[in-house]
Amino acid sequence: MTTYQSVQVQGLNLFYREAGSKSAPTVLLLHGFPSSSRMYDKLIPMLAVRYHVIAPDYPGFGHSDAPDPAIFAYTFGHLASVIEAFIRQLGLQQYTLFMQDYGGPIGFRLALMHPERIHALVIQNAAAHEEGLGPLWVTRREYWADRTAWADKLRANLISFEAARQRHLGTDPHTELYDPDLWTDESAFLSRPGQDRIQEDLFYDYRTNVASYPQWQAYLKTHQPPLLVLWGKYDPSFVEPGAWAYQQDVPAAEVHLLDAGHFAMDTKALQVADLTLQFLDRHRMRMAQA
Repeated sequence: MTTYQSVQVQGLNLFYREAGSKSAPTVLLLHGFPSSSRMYDKLIPMLAVRYHVIAPDYPGFGHSDAPDPAIFAYTFGHLASVIEAFIRQLGLQQYTLFMQDYGGPIGFRLALMHPERIHALVIQNAAAHEEGLGPLWVTRREYWADRTAWADKLRANLISFEAARQRHLGTDPHTELYDPDLWTDESAFLSRPGQDRIQEDLFYDYRTNVASYPQWQAYLKTHQPPLLVLWGKYDPSFVEPGAWAYQQDVPAAEVHLLDAGHFAMDTKALQVADLTLQFLDRHRMRMAQA
């Protein structure tokens, strides 16, 4: 059974979902934009049959506090430091990171902070290589180069209802498989006061993630963590070559292309769960020894 809890971390109320036996190896689920731990609703009970599962909401997302950007820096480095404090607050010693979209930049920062804590990595459409950035990133780079000139256009793209819809559907020809509540709920979240500035600040800071790719790749090459890559092939933002690029760093990485979009669990939750459980089970002895 999944429980829904909150904990005080650095003066912030952080919400998280938890399931499974605490004596089992931990899987930490890191969500993407503009979602929250809710995106893992289907996956959590399937993993929790054999694993301890925790999925937090970042500051500014879901049910966690969303402090004013005037007093809280919405950068990926700052979010990672808050989640690292959250991990310490819960007393987690080792864990597998499951990273989707924004979960990648936060998760790789966590891995660099404490490589000794990492049992394994699961990547679901989270780029760590230039090859993974599709044509949409051309205009996004222009925004990074001249924020003032592009701010209004970018803000509209980030928070509009149609943009939320397209983030889920991507180029998937099977649109009938998608529940419209997915983007309707996210649009309601993005319409809350202050969200436009929060998300714009984070997206501007995304340039630091691209600049950090060589560091993340060096971490992978040095530590060779067990690595599972699950990639929805209908994602227009993070394209298929980004999945295979992980094998440049970790030759033993398992890569699976799914008939899914950016949020693969929208339509392929069972497949994601099966592949993840098989992967975790194969490496469970390593987790027990750690």
